[in-house]
Amino acid sequence: MTDTPTPAPEHVAPQPDPMADPMAGPQPDNGGRLVHLLRRFAPWLAAIGRLTRHQVRFALLVIGAGWGAIRESMRPNSWRRPVIYEFRATLRQVVSGGFLSIVITATLTGLMVVSQAAYWLGYAGMAQMTGSILVSVLVREISPILVGIIIMGRSGMLSLTEIGMMVLGGEVRALQARGIDPFLALVMPRTFAFTLGGFTLGMIFAVVSLLMGFVVAHSTGAITSSVWTFFFNVLGAMTTWDYLIIPLKFVLVGFFVGVGSCVSGLTVSSNDTMATIMPRGFARGIMLVLVVNILFMLDF
Repeated sequence: MTDTPTPAPEHVAPQPDPMADPMAGPQPDNGGRLVHLLRRFAPWLAAIGRLTRHQVRFALLVIGAGWGAIRESMRPNSWRRPVIYEFRATLRQVVSGGFLSIVITATLTGLMVVSQAAYWLGYAGMAQMTGSILVSVLVREISPILVGIIIMGRSGMLSLTEIGMMVLGGEVRALQARGIDPFLALVMPRTFAFTLGGFTLGMIFAVVSLLMGFVVAHSTGAITSSVWTFFFNVLGAMTTWDYLIIPLKFVLVGFFVGVGSCVSGLTVSSNDTMATIMPRGFARGIMLVLVVNILFMLDF
């Protein structure tokens, strides 16, 4: 029995794709075009990413430093003699340095807001709404913003430049070399000094602006009641939430102005100068003041 040879497999030519267009040329390389497009826009995307990361970094630093200051303040051993001295010195500078500016600004604000509101509401026959309008516009909205701007300009910039110069001069590294935590020695006491100073100056601003506005409105005949009746109407127009929110606004404005100033000072680089530190720190402080007021306005 003989074996029959197995025939070799024939070469089968590839069949053309029936769905392909016979008149079409070579297919374009879509992957190469996408890579070329991404390379063209890569510098723009990188710039946007750097800007976003820089802004988010400062916000995260402020949140972390604020929480750290609150947490460390609850420990009794954190309030040592140098820390208490720094707290008292900063509080004295915030209150005494901003007192005159607060009184002058409150006087001008009272002349514009209280007197005009009393005049036009009386002219429209709505004098009974004077208290609620002043509480909503002057005490709750305008006062925290102006107080925050004054604290930032008078005291926040001073703390910013002091800490920034300490970083650039190597004094912060010297504190660390001696075993002193710069956060406990500089950030925590100044933050709570700004917090207490913001509440104090805010209450002064509210009282002075209402009082000076009443004096002008009473002298022009827009308000005929006594000063006690005027303040009683203003306090009666306040709701239960107002008694909590208005002081809390002043406290948080001072708190975040203090934290933002200290963080901006600690994060300066060797390339920074006074010409770059101060505008950046002031812009950040104003942003924090507006963010606090906007958050309260959205919720309440």
